[in-house]
Order: sequence, then C-alpha cells, then structure tokens
Amino acid sequence: MNVLVIGGAGYIGSHCVRQLIAAGHRPVVLDNFAYGHRGALSPDVTVHGADLGDESVVKRVLRSEKIDVVMHFAAFCYVGESVTNPMKYYLNNSAATVHLLNAMLEAKVKKFVFSSTCATFGVPATLPIHENLPQAPINPYGQTKLDIENLLRALAPASGLSFAVFRYFNAAGASEDGAIGEDHDPETHLIPLAIDVAVGKRPELQLFGTDYPTPDGTCLRDYVHVDDLSRAHIAVFDKLATPGAQLFYNLGTGRPTSNREVIRAVEKITGKKVKVVESPRRPGDPPALYADSSKAQRELGWKVKFPDIESIVATAWKWHSTHPNGYGDR
Repeated sequence: MNVLVIGGAGYIGSHCVRQLIAAGHRPVVLDNFAYGHRGALSPDVTVHGADLGDESVVKRVLRSEKIDVVMHFAAFCYVGESVTNPMKYYLNNSAATVHLLNAMLEAKVKKFVFSSTCATFGVPATLPIHENLPQAPINPYGQTKLDIENLLRALAPASGLSFAVFRYFNAAGASEDGAIGEDHDPETHLIPLAIDVAVGKRPELQLFGTDYPTPDGTCLRDYVHVDDLSRAHIAVFDKLATPGAQLFYNLGTGRPTSNREVIRAVEKITGKKVKVVESPRRPGDPPALYADSSKAQRELGWKVKFPDIESIVATAWKWHSTHPNGYGDR
C-alpha cells in the first residue's frame, strides 16, 4: 500500500518507514523538520516538506501519491514543555491533527494509524495497564493525545473512518544495523543520556527519585524497542479494511525495568561507568508504568523481538558508538 507517514523523519517515524519498505509497502513522508532528520531517510523515499496542519498541501499529497493509509507520528512529546508551554502542544498535537483528519476525509482517505501514549492514563489505578483502564492525563501532552483519541471515536461512526490507536510505553533502541537511531535536541530519554555519560559527552546522569516503593527505589518503566513498535503499526493494516473500525492497543513488553537496571545495562553493554547523581523525585512521575499488551499479541499476532533491556540497549549503543554526533545536522 501507499502509506503517508506524517513525521516520518522523526525517531519512531523513520524506523517505521524502514519497516514499511521491508514489508513491501511504499512509504511517503510528510515532515516539517522541526525535529526530524533528513539523514534518517533513504534518498529514494519520497519526502514532502510541509506541516500536517496545512490542509491544502496535505490534500494534494494524499491525492497525487494515491495514499491508502496515513500514519501520524508528528506530535510534540516533551511532557515538561507541555506544562510550561501548553499552547504549543494544543496547536500542533490537537489543532493541526484536526486539520490533517479533515484533509483526509475530503480526499476520501479513511484509514488512519495514530501514535498515542500511555500518558493518557495518567497515574494508573492498577498494573499492568490494559486498554480499558480509565484515562485521566496529568499533563497537557497526555491530554492532547486523548483529545484526538476522542475525536477519532466520534469520526468513525459519522464518517466511516477506520483507525488504530497505539499507546506507547517507553520507545527505545535503534535499528539493528545501526543505520538510524535516536537523536533528539534536547535529549530527555534515559538510555541515550546514560550512554552520553558513559562516553564522556555529559559529566553525570541525574537519577530522579530513589525512594519510590519499588524493589530498588527507582521508577519502573516498560521499554519497548522502536522496531517492535513499528511492526505493530503495519500488522494492523488488514483490520483497517472494515469501515468505521475502532482499534486501541497498548504497546510494551510488559516487563518493568527500573532506572538503576537501565544504568547497569548501559554500563554492561558499553563497558564504561556511568556517573550518577541522585536527585529528588520529579513532580508527576508515577512509581511504575508497564503495559498489558496481550490484546495486540492476540489480535495482531504481535511479538517483540527485543524482550529485555540489554538487547534494546545493545542496539542503541551500536547507533551511538558509530554516530557520536547523531545525524550531524543540528
């Protein structure tokens, strides 16, 4: 199929582009390069430099490229920034996505795959987190994602739009061949931050909170490999053939990993010490978040290739050790 990948030059989007090609599909990228990297894309991938909220451009691309499915990865995703600058998040994550969906319906493209987040659940009442738990975001980032989920629920019966919502846990790692990986500015994810400290690019790693009610006192999170995430998005295509289909899936390994365990994995894989500075908890960090992904496994036949933190860190290290300056375009 012809697949328009919104935000296809970003971290998860670029990995999904490669997985689409491997699966025999034709990806077309639309990206405004606010955070994306042209170096993350093969030269033979068609790229349209545009904003997802520009309806006239999006409609033209949908029609000229004969798009069958749209995948949307172009959200802003820094939780802290969403608190200090909520308007930025509502304009891009909510308003621009409304324009994207309107352009799709006018172009009669009615298959949509949406990159959502476990942040829509806020602080969960029970663990692991399954799809039917109450959603109560505690920050604007999570709220903007939930806003779009709710819009999709309304559009499906009204317009015949078929959609799949994937709620990610902690996306991590890099492509197995080390060709593409994680290059954010600013970087906030624990694995690349720990690797930067290990190789001397940063002096130390701040460990936020060591007194949580967890086995070693640090937060527990569910790290899922970026290529495993990407494969789930492609596995759902057949289910989008039913008009008005409404599909929701949590994506994680279901295996919680503590912050200290991540640091130990980075030290083992790199063979280098990570200097840690213990700091107070950050406001709003739940003690534990991990997924029940049995629905995706059952309905999509989804299986993770990288089930443990060491295998995920190994791919990240392959990328960072061969690309010390990332894509070199910042």
